[in-house]
Amino acid sequence: MESFEDKLQRVLSERVDVVDYDSAWPAFFESEAARLTAYFPPGLIRRLEHIGSTAVPGLAAKPIIDILVGVNDFALVTERVAPAMEQGGYDYFFRPAFGDDGPRYPWFIGRDASGARLSHIHVALLDDTPQWDRVVFRDYLRRHPDAARNYAALKRDLAARFADDREAYTLAKTAFIHAAMERAQAEGLPRASS
Repeated sequence: MESFEDKLQRVLSERVDVVDYDSAWPAFFESEAARLTAYFPPGLIRRLEHIGSTAVPGLAAKPIIDILVGVNDFALVTERVAPAMEQGGYDYFFRPAFGDDGPRYPWFIGRDASGARLSHIHVALLDDTPQWDRVVFRDYLRRHPDAARNYAALKRDLAARFADDREAYTLAKTAFIHAAMERAQAEGLPRASS
């Protein structure tokens, strides 16, 4: 049995690759979203969104589908969903949302038969505005092709510089994301809500 520390190290050491947009990503989101219903008790999923770069047509991305799942109860997720999904081959973490001191949430990594990442399942409470702001960021990039192109160029550069350091890659995108969110709010895009 893999220890938590070994699992964390394995996950953090996986290579960062950014690829051209794949028109199959929306269909894979639909397929993965449908697959989740086998793990979540009926009625637990209250909202489901395709987020991240794979949700923005034409945007280069890591070939990993990000899904934001809205629930009212983390206890059911940790007690029932997490063990079932781990049995189904997903990696499970109760991870911090923003930095090591941030609030924690259930997060899963889906993989293909070879072990390559296919999906990240982020489970959020419906009133967790910072998590749902990921939808606002997605929508901002969909509305602003220039910003999406700039974000793609940034991600390609960071993937080249931090190919073996997922944490550094993610942290280096933070300033761009915060600036985009400020512009989105200035334009009147509402903060995310359930």
